[in-house]
Amino acid sequence: MKNLLIFGLTIIMFFFKSSTNADYKKVFYDFKINGISGDVINLNEFKGKPVLVVNTASYCGFTKQYNDMQELWEKYRDRGLVVLGIPSDSFNQEKKNNDQVKDFCEVNFGINFPLTEITDVKGDNAHEIYKWAKENYGKSAVPKWNFYKILINKEGIIEDTYASLTSPTSKKITKKIESLLE
Repeated sequence: MKNLLIFGLTIIMFFFKSSTNADYKKVFYDFKINGISGDVINLNEFKGKPVLVVNTASYCGFTKQYNDMQELWEKYRDRGLVVLGIPSDSFNQEKKNNDQVKDFCEVNFGINFPLTEITDVKGDNAHEIYKWAKENYGKSAVPKWNFYKILINKEGIIEDTYASLTSPTSKKITKKIESLLE
């Protein structure tokens, strides 16, 4: 009876399994996104490096996480980590233009990691990166709020996702980043 129960639970867990073993037709490095200064960020430039992608917003209660993102960038960039901030007004908490966001980030947080232009991260107008993430990793890759995190591994596929409440410098995230940098 116990073996039957374990077998049944195993079968049920199989159906609820994340799509981390998706058949990726594209990887993260195959995309481009506009930078905050009007340049194009070719994500292929980050090939072979883990990337922490965070959708950000200037007026969010989690905005202080910019400090943690900058700290991660400074601590791990020489080992290969890329921190990519994607300002978004998808939750109606972002400034109205890219120059305002750029100034806000530089003046208040000393940000010097790559930032994109203000970009939709959910719904029909989401950037293709987020549509790709949902298609390949499932609903858990869709930001539920600002400062949602997607960790891309060196192969350009999603390693894990983290809720807004999870600090970028949490042990949960830094431990995973360190394992990817080995």
